[in-house]
Amino acid sequence: MMYDLIGDIHGHATELKALLTKMDYREKDGVWQHPERKVIFLGDFVDRGPEQVETVTIARNMVENGQALAVMGNHEFNAVAWATEDVKNPDEYLRPHIEKNLKQHRAFLEQVGEGSKLHDSMIEWFKTLPVYLDLPDFRVVHACWHPEHLAVIDKYTDEDNQLLSGTWEEASRKGSEAYEAVETLLKGLEIRLPPGHYFHDKDGNPRYDIRTRWWQQEQLTYRDLAMVPGSEIGKIPHTPVESDLLPGYDGEKPVFVGHYWMSGTPEPLSEHVACLDFSVAGDNRGKLCAYRFNGEKKLNADRFTWVEKHR
Repeated sequence: MMYDLIGDIHGHATELKALLTKMDYREKDGVWQHPERKVIFLGDFVDRGPEQVETVTIARNMVENGQALAVMGNHEFNAVAWATEDVKNPDEYLRPHIEKNLKQHRAFLEQVGEGSKLHDSMIEWFKTLPVYLDLPDFRVVHACWHPEHLAVIDKYTDEDNQLLSGTWEEASRKGSEAYEAVETLLKGLEIRLPPGHYFHDKDGNPRYDIRTRWWQQEQLTYRDLAMVPGSEIGKIPHTPVESDLLPGYDGEKPVFVGHYWMSGTPEPLSEHVACLDFSVAGDNRGKLCAYRFNGEKKLNADRFTWVEKHR
């Protein structure tokens, strides 16, 4: 079986249907399907876009009818935590209902109807999404393939890599090992800047950790690795990063990630790493991107396909 891997959709069902059509999938009895191929979704179905219910419905129908696999994105994790009461703190939720979190999640709650049967049903489906897939020919995780954190999360998941029902509270508690593993696997590897250094994020908040290009192998500096707003890059020092801070990637087989809001023409990040998030939820230059995997050991730019954001 050959697979088509699709990056972050964020409620852009129009683009999803256009991309599936472009790859010769057809809708039959409410399920998109292909005679010889299956889809793997890289997570982040919700938040931001205008068609979040339809996006989840398309993906879920494909998964439940054997036409697709999917992994959990940080937005699905957050959606579950938002909707799950904190048993240790009555009237509180695992993801605090503060303005910053509501702002990120409001469009989904409005479109699904917070507390509705449909909302509850989608949350239950999000809980079934595996944290990662390690298939015979390739691997899939939303943000970062990190062996140490994968070993940790295996203690909190079942044989299908789904989080155990009792794990959500621990995985939402800052400082726990489950929390650190989920943060890295679903949001990316962050490393602390040297003392005295910081930058401002897009909302103007000072940040002392940088999200890194974790797949890089060679000896690099903090500035080489930092994924920060372009206007802030000058604040990141050219100090070499300790080699033990970065996992690199073993290259045993290709790995596919989403999450990183890439731009420009899609191509592999390295011979064995591809990011498929090309910012369809961002500005008008965004794309919804897929990689058509045919068993190759080294990734090839010719296998990327995409649709432009619908104007």
